[in-house]
Amino acid sequence: MKQPLAPYAFVAPAMFLLLVFGVLPILVALPVSVTDMDLAGLADRSRIGFVGLDNYRGLFADPGFRQALTNTGIFALLGVPTVIAVSFAAALLLHRSESRFFRALRAFYFAPAVTAIVAVSLVWGYLLNTQFGLLNHLLAIAGLPPARWLSDPVLVKFSVALVAVWRGTGLNIIIFLAALKGLPREYLEAADLDGASGPRKIVSIVIPLLRFAFSFVAVTTVIGWLQFFDEPFVLTKGGPLGESTSISLFLYQEGFSASRFGYAGAGTLVLFLIIAGITLVQLRARRPGADH
Repeated sequence: MKQPLAPYAFVAPAMFLLLVFGVLPILVALPVSVTDMDLAGLADRSRIGFVGLDNYRGLFADPGFRQALTNTGIFALLGVPTVIAVSFAAALLLHRSESRFFRALRAFYFAPAVTAIVAVSLVWGYLLNTQFGLLNHLLAIAGLPPARWLSDPVLVKFSVALVAVWRGTGLNIIIFLAALKGLPREYLEAADLDGASGPRKIVSIVIPLLRFAFSFVAVTTVIGWLQFFDEPFVLTKGGPLGESTSISLFLYQEGFSASRFGYAGAGTLVLFLIIAGITLVQLRARRPGADH
């Protein structure tokens, strides 16, 4: 029996973009990572030399890369559970009512996800400003000393992660809302007849039935935080002293600022393997047959 072509036609544009902007750069980075390619090498291929695994050895011996790797891990530990918890809690609250006010709130929560990062950086830069920022103004009203939100080596991680959490919850709220809309009402009605409380229904019914949604959000959120770039780039440029430099920002600085394309290519492949490994572990952690 002849297979219809319509499904493939719908999938083809997305697959093309994935291949061009996802798979192809990784394939290009592989041969580049074993060379000493720089700007001169782009202009004249004869100036590109084969260095084997030297870039990889230098990468793991580089304290800057190890610091960026540690920072990225801290950002992920701070951001991933916070984004998931806040998104789910907001989705539960928004799901309780279909009034116009709550429908407007859905658009309000989604706004940060589609707001330009330049505008976000300007607003949060003023909010977190040490001398004139609103947050320090509120601290002063409370009689507390001002905080160095973006210049303290420890506090900067929480500040940058806060902005990323604010930007990252919108899309996940929509995903959880869609999943909540698809819950079978029979289970919740039976729980009401049994006299189950609201928290009990959430823990025993809602969360188990949303296992697939939680899994999807967890995988995509982890991938996003391992590729963390926008917020540290626009707010701190990786400072102070590299304390907010993520792996992606480190690779950008090495590749486009220092013109060490071979070195950055090696780091790109290392980051790809880290993301692929963690994603595979997450997918294998899901019990087969648990989601329908």
